Amino acid sequence: MMRPARALLPLLLLPVLLTGCDADENGGTAADSADLDAAARGWGVAPELVYVTQVSGYTVFQASVGEYEDEFVAAYRSEEGATKFGLFVGSGTLTAENCPEQPLGEVSDKQVTCEQDGDAWYRTAGGRHEYAVPDDGVVIRLIADADKVDRATLRKAAEAVHRPDDAELAALLPTADGADT
Repeated sequence: MMRPARALLPLLLLPVLLTGCDADENGGTAADSADLDAAARGWGVAPELVYVTQVSGYTVFQASVGEYEDEFVAAYRSEEGATKFGLFVGSGTLTAENCPEQPLGEVSDKQVTCEQDGDAWYRTAGGRHEYAVPDDGVVIRLIADADKVDRATLRKAAEAVHRPDDAELAALLPTADGADT
């Protein structure tokens, strides 16, 4: 009667294996809080503002990563370098009531239009557009020139926004030789 015991062993180990699967959808785990805290402190931002995204054909431009007007910022550029979009993360909320009143990037003199798209807001003003994703007291904005980066690309970036794992955090930091990747 060893067969039932052998069949039960994998079932008994399943909870142990699943406990070790606390990884994000990208296969990594969230960055160690001490590493994230140190990186955020170096950029001059609060750790809860550090987010990343992934879009096929785009990579983070390391020299762009840091603080801008109390927000965490990172630029993502296409592999050819011809197009780019910015990721901005700041404290706050975004609602149907305040969405049109908040400027879209540096386009502050143009009428902002807002369209709810799932959990995010698609916003346009002038020649710029963005996806804004409210998340637990922060708003993550993915912004680009409308004629250079299409809405579908920004939407994919918005859907992929997440807290960085160790490898992603390392990719945001300058390389030891100062080269930009």
